[in-house]
Amino acid sequence: MALRGFFTPGPFDDGSPVTGHYYEMASADPARPQVWGYTDRISHAPGEELRLHICASAAQVTLRIERDGITPELMHSAEIPGGLAPTPADCSTKGCDWPERFRMVLPAHWKSGVYRIHLSVPGHESQHMFVLRAAQPQHKIAMILATGTWCAYNDWGGSNHYQGLCGPEGHDFASHVSVLRPWATGFVAWPDDAPRIPHATPPGRPPDYPHMDYARAHGISKKYASSGWAAFERPFALWCEAQGIGLDYLTQHDLQRDPDCLQGYPRALIVGHDEYWSWEMRDALEAWLDKGGQLCRFAGNFFWQTRLSADLATQICYKSRAGTEDPTPDRRRLTDHWDHREIARPATLTLGLTGAAGVYAGWGRTAAHGAGGFTLYRPRHWALRSTGLGYGDVLGRDSKIFAYEVDGIEHEMRHGLPFAAPKAALAGDLTIIGLSPATTLAHSEGQHDADPFIADEDAVGLAQSLYGRVDEETLARVTHGNGAMVEYRRGKGAVFNAGSCEWVAGLIAGDSPVEQVTRNVLLGKWL
Repeated sequence: MALRGFFTPGPFDDGSPVTGHYYEMASADPARPQVWGYTDRISHAPGEELRLHICASAAQVTLRIERDGITPELMHSAEIPGGLAPTPADCSTKGCDWPERFRMVLPAHWKSGVYRIHLSVPGHESQHMFVLRAAQPQHKIAMILATGTWCAYNDWGGSNHYQGLCGPEGHDFASHVSVLRPWATGFVAWPDDAPRIPHATPPGRPPDYPHMDYARAHGISKKYASSGWAAFERPFALWCEAQGIGLDYLTQHDLQRDPDCLQGYPRALIVGHDEYWSWEMRDALEAWLDKGGQLCRFAGNFFWQTRLSADLATQICYKSRAGTEDPTPDRRRLTDHWDHREIARPATLTLGLTGAAGVYAGWGRTAAHGAGGFTLYRPRHWALRSTGLGYGDVLGRDSKIFAYEVDGIEHEMRHGLPFAAPKAALAGDLTIIGLSPATTLAHSEGQHDADPFIADEDAVGLAQSLYGRVDEETLARVTHGNGAMVEYRRGKGAVFNAGSCEWVAGLIAGDSPVEQVTRNVLLGKWL
């Protein structure tokens, strides 16, 4: 399949939308129209300087900055200097090092939000973004944007935590990724006709991945549907705006920058895909929860430990290679699964659920023909008020909210009801409201229907990480999983955790029970 736009095939690209490696990169050709830009930080506060670094084929670049929303609000426009700049081959890991072309002090009257930066020259345009946090809380809910996962999936320049140009042969994923580069196309704005990830291929043939087919055919990032503002947080924020629910905005990076950044907010909100967390981010969130904070989490795949550089510009995660390659002298800080036997800080301690208990559902060959939503066991829970749903009903079945990566809990059944297993690592009481099956292993009956994307890599890696060995017993432990919707009490605070990336699909579809639960959690009294 031919590549479009500024996409470059990697040196080992096989041409497949699913297994192939292709990426955006600035061109050294002065005749090719192009403009790219990035800011020196992900988030800012009013009164701080916004600094924009640019590479452009033209001497002048048209700049527009708008606060994103149902009706985006133009905040600033200007003609600013352009000009080409060399782009290092290792820009994904060490940054682009382009010259600063524009700076401005962010006005005090600008509201907290996500601000899109539009850059254009004749023949090309691109987008970047930054987050503006509030100087003081303006609303009761702070949305914590999953910037750790944004960084992990951003493949601009050729490398991220999944594929890359690293290693001795130039085709390994990157253990270090830099924020000093553009966001890949699809992370800032979602194409109108682009498919979401969940997709159930008819049995008996290799699975289809329509979102990756679309990405390669249309010249946008292969990871557009997995992460970024446009995929999850933006549609949730637009729904909140339409409902009259006010939000302030913070990032995971802010939790590390300022552990007290949540003070003053009675509730916080996490949406979509928050797979990557640092030790310090967890510390900040737990401290706020223990003091009485209430976390509304409609997200999935709490999974990997990361480290950030002192300037917050580089994220480090060795993942499955951590045991042999991560140089940290403290084995608890290995950048591996949070549930790793040596890290000894299970994800459940913070949020009540873990990605290690389930991971995949609703796509590929991983529970692809499953429930699609959360099967309800405790319909009288306060979060389900006014939904009309009862025991055994499936919340979000038609809108497919249970996908594509989910978080679950080891549990046991008593008289038809699920309870957290005694050995589940929890810091307080947990109530399981709903459950559905999930797995790390792609089902296959042979080569004729084998999954070329997921296969058994995740199952093998998780078994090795959790148990130190891969055999029939440990593979069974990590492949018979689930995703769950729970209420978790920790310290003086609480977490409502609907452990699924695709909850927002219910809001996009106008699924009435899903919308009602969302309102109950964001606005209601937690009993």
